[in-house]
Amino acid sequence: MSQFSRRKATTLALLTGASAMLAACGSNGGILARERPDEFAVQRQAPLVVPPDFNLVPPAPGAPRPAEGTAGEQALEALFGGPAPRSAVETSVLDRAGAADPGIRSTVGDPQTNTVAKGSVTRDIVAAPEGDGQYAQAVIPG
Repeated sequence: MSQFSRRKATTLALLTGASAMLAACGSNGGILARERPDEFAVQRQAPLVVPPDFNLVPPAPGAPRPAEGTAGEQALEALFGGPAPRSAVETSVLDRAGAADPGIRSTVGDPQTNTVAKGSVTRDIVAAPEGDGQYAQAVIPG
């Protein structure tokens, strides 16, 4: 075998090896693509506890555990806590404000009602036709 043939064979072997190693770095999985677990979807399970009453009815298949709730409910509870009583300031403000007139929304849309000029956006909102919101859209003027 000549030196040129050896050099050619060595170059071809190096290129093949480098290509194989580079292909292994692919993020889409290539030929060996497989489903992987979502590590962010894992949640801790509550520890098993023996109930004090052994005459309990077994849960329905697929029903959530009653003492636990969903991950979303747990996140809301951790972020905002449970329902809290109103503070003294909030109670005072609500007492001073009094009860709203049941027909206040009809009065606001009446052209005879005196209002403070808040600009064209407020006029557009008040003048908007009633509807079920099915075709509503939000547009940010540019």
